[in-house]
Amino acid sequence: MTTGATSPQLVISRAAQRGLMLATAESLTAGALVARLVDVPGSSAAIAGGAACYSFAAKTRVLGIDADLLERTGAVTREVAAAMAEGALDLYAADLAVSTTGVAGPGPDARGTAEGTVWLGIARRDGETLTRELHLSGDRPTIRSRTVDAALSLLVEMLES
Repeated sequence: MTTGATSPQLVISRAAQRGLMLATAESLTAGALVARLVDVPGSSAAIAGGAACYSFAAKTRVLGIDADLLERTGAVTREVAAAMAEGALDLYAADLAVSTTGVAGPGPDARGTAEGTVWLGIARRDGETLTRELHLSGDRPTIRSRTVDAALSLLVEMLES
């Protein structure tokens, strides 16, 4: 997957053409992904909403993530990325939801997960949930921006499949 190549306009147009509503669940990107999407005129035809859930407590209360899972594994895992996407799918009654969780740095997180480690999750109304692990480089703003780009690319990939 290449990052940086997918425009938010392409995501919105593909979703609108297919009559699909999208949602986001964001930790690492803290709402930057949904903000990029709603910058597109007419995005209300395809965006149900976005949840920026940074803390474990917010992930549990808003997205329904199992608190024991978060305590056991931390937030930067395949399982949490999948659960976040599924939580957003349910929260917003969307057709497709994407999640972002990772370590922007500087340095590793408290559990030793390396800076630049990112998990994306994507859940579809039909019950399919996929995850993708990324290893990004750069400073904190660059890692966060590249994560948004990767999530946009993943959305287009799913919308075109």
